[in-house]
Amino acid sequence: MAADQEQFHVLLSTLLSTDNNVRSQAEETYSNLPIESKVSHLLAAIHNASLGEESRQMSAVLLRRLFSTDFSEFFPKLPPESQAQLKEQILLGIQLDQSNQLRHKVCDVASEVARNLIDDDGNNQWPEFLQFLFQCANAPNVILKEAALQMFTSVPGVFGNQQINYLDLIKQMLQQSLQLADSYEVRFQAVRAVGAFILIHEKETQVFKHFADLLPPMLNVIAESIQKQDDDTLLKVLIDMAENTPKYLRPQLLPIFDICTKVFSDPNTMDSWRQLALETMVTLSEMAPAMVRKSANTYIEQLVPLILHMMSDLEEEEEWAVADELLDEDNDCNNVVAEAALDRLACGLGGKTILPLVTQNIPAMLLSADWKQRHAALMALSAVGEGCNKQMETMLPQIMDGVAGVMNGVLGYLQDPHPRVRYAACNAVGQMSTDFAPILQKKFHERVIPALLMLLDDNGNPRVQAHAGAALVNFSEDCPKHILTGYLDGMMARLEGILTAKFKELVEKGTKLVLEQVVTTIASVADTAEKEFIAYYDRLMPCLKYIIQNANKDELKLLRGKTIECVSLIGLAVGTEKFLPDASEVMDLLLKTHGEGSELPDDDPQTSYLISAWSRICKVLGKRFEQYLPLVMGPVMRTASLKPEVALLDNEDMQGVEGDVDWQFVSLGEQQNFGIRTAGLEDKAAACMMLVCYARELKEGFADYTEQVVKLMVPMLKFYFHDGVRTAAAESLPYLLQCATIKGPAFVEGMWRYVAPELLNSLNTEPENDVLYEILASLSGCIETLGAGCLDKEMMDELLKIMNKLLTEHFERSQDRQKKHLDEDYDEVVQEQLEDEETDDIFVLSKISDVLHSLFTTYRETFLPFFDQICSHFVNLLLPQRPWADHQWGLCIFDDVIEFTGPACVKYQSFFLQPLAVYIKDKMPEVRQAAAYGWGVLAEFGGEQFAGELAKAIPHLIELIADPESRDMRNINPTENAIAAVTKIMKYNASAINLDELLPIWFSWLPVVEDADEAPHVYGYLCDLIEQNNQIILGAGNDNVPRIISIFAEAFYREALDASKPESVRVLNIIRQVQSNEQLFQGILSALRPELQQALHIALHTPPAC
Repeated sequence: MAADQEQFHVLLSTLLSTDNNVRSQAEETYSNLPIESKVSHLLAAIHNASLGEESRQMSAVLLRRLFSTDFSEFFPKLPPESQAQLKEQILLGIQLDQSNQLRHKVCDVASEVARNLIDDDGNNQWPEFLQFLFQCANAPNVILKEAALQMFTSVPGVFGNQQINYLDLIKQMLQQSLQLADSYEVRFQAVRAVGAFILIHEKETQVFKHFADLLPPMLNVIAESIQKQDDDTLLKVLIDMAENTPKYLRPQLLPIFDICTKVFSDPNTMDSWRQLALETMVTLSEMAPAMVRKSANTYIEQLVPLILHMMSDLEEEEEWAVADELLDEDNDCNNVVAEAALDRLACGLGGKTILPLVTQNIPAMLLSADWKQRHAALMALSAVGEGCNKQMETMLPQIMDGVAGVMNGVLGYLQDPHPRVRYAACNAVGQMSTDFAPILQKKFHERVIPALLMLLDDNGNPRVQAHAGAALVNFSEDCPKHILTGYLDGMMARLEGILTAKFKELVEKGTKLVLEQVVTTIASVADTAEKEFIAYYDRLMPCLKYIIQNANKDELKLLRGKTIECVSLIGLAVGTEKFLPDASEVMDLLLKTHGEGSELPDDDPQTSYLISAWSRICKVLGKRFEQYLPLVMGPVMRTASLKPEVALLDNEDMQGVEGDVDWQFVSLGEQQNFGIRTAGLEDKAAACMMLVCYARELKEGFADYTEQVVKLMVPMLKFYFHDGVRTAAAESLPYLLQCATIKGPAFVEGMWRYVAPELLNSLNTEPENDVLYEILASLSGCIETLGAGCLDKEMMDELLKIMNKLLTEHFERSQDRQKKHLDEDYDEVVQEQLEDEETDDIFVLSKISDVLHSLFTTYRETFLPFFDQICSHFVNLLLPQRPWADHQWGLCIFDDVIEFTGPACVKYQSFFLQPLAVYIKDKMPEVRQAAAYGWGVLAEFGGEQFAGELAKAIPHLIELIADPESRDMRNINPTENAIAAVTKIMKYNASAINLDELLPIWFSWLPVVEDADEAPHVYGYLCDLIEQNNQIILGAGNDNVPRIISIFAEAFYREALDASKPESVRVLNIIRQVQSNEQLFQGILSALRPELQQALHIALHTPPAC
């Protein structure tokens, strides 16, 4: 045994070797040892005082990792006496005479065992550990006190389901440790311990209250650690609490802001500490904005000027303006940290709080002789646009053009003498073009476009040139087409000139920054200009194709990628006819990127450009793109199939990789961190969306690929690393089923059986609302594609369970919003946020409604037994106290019940008749529209049994239509739905009404011109009456014929009727009958407005659709 132990000591020393080969061999030897041997040898090594410090520390680290990964494999197999001995040896190991570093690592081992000995029911199976914890915490020995607190920090849930019995003891232990006068180390660990304990109870306000009096002494220790400036852990604990438990910090909010403001405002403090103090205040402002607005506003007033000052902390760089390679900005630079903080503050606290503080300081900064101040002011305006959107929108003229004697406008700084200020001005114009589109474009195009074009000639400062091009991209993307086309000739002349000059520069000097940007700018202009871009196509395309063909060096990959994007966007803009002659050559050039089947690396910048380009070219070529599928599907499937590299790291491992920009980490609590390598994820999402595009555009032409694509997409409904991948996976499924129909029912059924369980399961587990919307839409599309019978009883039961859950959550979220009105920090900004949350909730409700609509349209009456299981939710939506949107969607559901189950809907009349009668008078037009539509479908499908109720509804419908404001834009849809409802009552269910009395009133309401869904019903009934020679409608001596023709002309002019559609045939036949009397027809025409005459002429000469 001793010999084995000696051999193991040698192995430990080789594991520490700096020689990679020696170490790798040792690692392999170690990994092949049985777990039991590893545990006994490692534990013995920890206890062996004669062994070197490094070897003992390594043993503790390896033992903790072993317990972290393999504890459940070996520990339960040990005999009880061996288990007890192991636990005893670990606790003894903490009490050895050893270095602090080794003791900390042995404490980590003990914590890991304790964590593993709490079962799923919360029972702690190591009571000796709890006793040991309290003994150490109360021992006179400060080393043991510190050890106890470290272990408690690592596993704060160690008391399991017995914690409530120990709360007072835990508090006493922590309180004593925070106040221990003679040991800073103990107080330091006590702060960490309190933080860890509070964080695992983030939703338990009773725990917050019980431990509230620990916060002041905690802050004293944090302040002490700031003075020492040797370990920033406690400030990071405060940031974690600000993020997860801001309500716990509320009683001491002002002292926290006071401490942090002093640190942040002290130029003598190290930048890293100043940035952490800023992060604390910003995080609190994000996570508890109402609390900060109410209680800490005076500190925010001090903070904003300090942030603006930090934004001017810039380095002078001689070569900045001519740099051709742009390195990513250092995220730890003061100016970058401060700019991000200002952005987050604006989004967190809102424009009413932040914008006045910014605008108080900006004018003086803009007038400063110091370029850094001017630069900071312009970057600040860029940063706050998103968070201060509503308030800044009204100030755009002052911001862009300035106010005489008060403030200079942003546009003037596009001509600033300092290139970095001009750059910042471009940044501000570009960002505001996005944040305030299209208002900024409409108001300032006359000054923005010429100013940016002028900067494109700043050849001495290529970095400014490029940024002017980038600002032009932002401006063009959301610019109304009619505005941009007015500048096209001037813009394109300038851009073509720069393209030529910079291409020459690339050949002669190798510089490419401006060329890369100008290619992107041309692409953006083409995207907005669309067909108007045809005039420039022939001049540009040869040069762009040449770049794609010849930019083959590694350093030119980004240029080639951007040129690929440009060519495909131009192709999409100019359309098939113009692009087709070049399409084959362009596709050949793009396919050569993969050169004989070789794969591009994950981080190759061309990948995303290629994938998106193929998608656009598919849209342009349509069916003609099928010939390229065998060539493009390989690269696309490889990219879409990317499996990201993931890792599970403990806190110690994290120290070496935390700053790695290629990785993102999420703390799982209690020493565990999950990491994912993000390289390639955006390309994966783009490739998935491209597959959606192929399925949507090519339909049966994509059928041969449906099986492999569906096998890729379905598992990715659970790809939680990227929302875009899950969205694409959901969106693809209805299209793939449509593509597959050509392969026959058996193939489609097999595919659906593979899809359905996972699609339903994803509804249950999806964490993001935006993705949930797509999954619900996907399910609706699948049901509508497949028709009745696609869901068997098991699937239907599962779907109803999910619907029940989603609807229950809808009501719970509504209750939560009501509670927030009563919160002590409630204010008008909170109210705006609650309204935004309600809007999101309404959207979920609309998507649930879509799913039920698809079920009713396909299953019709046979769906009712299933509907009964969730019907109560929709009845509750219609209760008077519910918000108007609930009323709207509740009515929509019962409208579907009526429309698609016909007379069988009588079973639900006690649920829908009174709401239909009440809500036809609702103040919200959306609710009135849903009620009016309901009366219409009840007339058409409900049957004779409802004749009496329909007759009672007529006066309410007439009242709605006769309202003086009924034809206003916000009221026109409910009004026309009401007209259609009266139409349907007269046509389908008129037994309880007097038609002759109603017809003249009805005729006076025409035309209907907005609702293209309801117009055919109205005009169809009008045709019925005319064909029946109804004298009320035709009038004595056909006097009403001119008015009838005028009504039809208005309907065609306003596109309420489409001349190519079957429902318009009868209308056109009636018009032609009148046309046969040329004198009469010409007389009627001459009385019409010219645009109505034109609309009639077009309608009469439009061939009917096949």
